[in-house]
Amino acid sequence: MGVVLPVFFALFAAFSNALATVLQRRAALTVPQSDGFRFGLILDLLRRPLWIGGILAVIAAGVGQAVALGTGALALVQPLFVMELPLALLIASLLGRQRLPGALWVAVAVLVAGLGVAMAAASPEGNRTDVPFDRWLLALAACAVAVAALAVAGLRRPPGRARAGCLGAATAVCYALTAALMKSAVHVLDEGGLGAFLTAWETYAFGATGICALLLLEHAMQGGPLVASQPALTLGDASVSVALGVLLYEEHLRSEWWLLPQLLGVALICVGVLALARAGEGAP
Repeated sequence: MGVVLPVFFALFAAFSNALATVLQRRAALTVPQSDGFRFGLILDLLRRPLWIGGILAVIAAGVGQAVALGTGALALVQPLFVMELPLALLIASLLGRQRLPGALWVAVAVLVAGLGVAMAAASPEGNRTDVPFDRWLLALAACAVAVAALAVAGLRRPPGRARAGCLGAATAVCYALTAALMKSAVHVLDEGGLGAFLTAWETYAFGATGICALLLLEHAMQGGPLVASQPALTLGDASVSVALGVLLYEEHLRSEWWLLPQLLGVALICVGVLALARAGEGAP
């Protein structure tokens, strides 16, 4: 099957996450805003059918992501979640019954082309699953510091783009760490069965980071426009995931002259993301 299976399930998960983001954002805008973290926000959202639909989409995305990570490299699977941004904006426009501007389609084409060029040139390889615990400690500590700093920076700002961007970036770090831990937990499940899975520390660690990501995501979506939080979320997730894949799982990316098309692809992705942000100003 090669890379076909992980790519398929990663794209399925990206679509499900995009749908979840749009539904949860629309639900989050119907509850009172808060200046700080409010754990009661989840209780309020549980009364919104849209938010429940978003949670179901999150569960579907989690299943797809688990299959993708169990069969492919972290540095291959997670960058494909960049597709969440154009998918989220397209879904939001369709649900809002707004006409899709031509600039949006051009931006989507540029982003998809950039992603294809970057991934083909990088050709991520490696599927190591046993990571020394000292590496996990360093990764967990670094990610915790980054999340705390971004969350504090976001909460110090009033609702708007800066707040949504900071909280979106914090969510991205949590998502990337959750994916890295999930990959290890899926391997435990595959090798040791359900009993080993339920007793592995990675299982509870990715559950905890996933809950943190969910809480951060709700505040990011409530804190400002989708075009501010979603780019920080998708690009940040891809970047941190590649770093974790290389540092934790010793995955390999092609180097030497292959770096040139990789840089070109990354540049196209950034251009596409910025264009999507401008074209999606009216997205609900």
